Amino acid sequence: MHRECNHANMTGPNLNQGHPCFSTSGHGKTGRIHLAVAPECNISCNYCVRKFDCANESRPGVTSKVINSDEAIETVLKAKSSAIGSQLTVVGIAGPGEPLANQETFESMRKVKENFPDMTLCLSTNGLLLPEKLAEMLEIGVSHVTVTINTLDEQVGAKIYSHVHWEGKKMIGPDAARVLINNQLLGLEQASKAGMTLKVNTVVIPGVNEHLLYSLALEVKKRGAHIHNLLPLIPQGKLAHNMAPPKELIKNYRSILGSILPQMMHCQQCRADAIGLV
Repeated sequence: MHRECNHANMTGPNLNQGHPCFSTSGHGKTGRIHLAVAPECNISCNYCVRKFDCANESRPGVTSKVINSDEAIETVLKAKSSAIGSQLTVVGIAGPGEPLANQETFESMRKVKENFPDMTLCLSTNGLLLPEKLAEMLEIGVSHVTVTINTLDEQVGAKIYSHVHWEGKKMIGPDAARVLINNQLLGLEQASKAGMTLKVNTVVIPGVNEHLLYSLALEVKKRGAHIHNLLPLIPQGKLAHNMAPPKELIKNYRSILGSILPQMMHCQQCRADAIGLV
């Protein structure tokens, strides 16, 4: 066992039960329903491709269909009446765009909470709107949030993000990355103080951000993150020419960063419409 397993038992919530995407063990006893209600995005990540769908393709940003809030609650009702319905305890929204930039996200979550008050609600976000939308998330009953934070360095951020839409303007370069990073950290800190369970996803991009992972882990822990999830780059989009990090490299970084935060080991980089056990 890595050191992070002991660390996980000392601080923060119990990360080995309840929510499969916040578990350090990947036990397969509970499942999630992802609702693909959020097509619009307010930033452009150079590794993100959202316009393709294949039944055999599993990666973030992929969905067979974008649905509205009425279709979303029907999806939950159908899933809960299935053979594994009792094990589906979590409803999440992770795209295919940015959940907090889509009103359907909030309408869908409200309908789920009204119909299934005991289900856990979670969101994945790039963090740009997290400080602004946090109060509404809390009012609805969202308890688990994943924030994708890839770097704390605005120069590195300029290599990862093509642009950021902020306050009616399209920003590029280090200035855009600075706004995004500041909002990510502020939102993380505010969500932690509000009592949310928080996971930080970081896409590991060899030659771009990997040398800054340790300092990033220290900072997000300081801001209140409970678990860290290192995701290997999927070479596509503007980063199609970059190499994916070897499995041994990811394993090594998880071992090192496990001294700071518990590490998620079993993430499958799910589709935006994934349903089932993890």
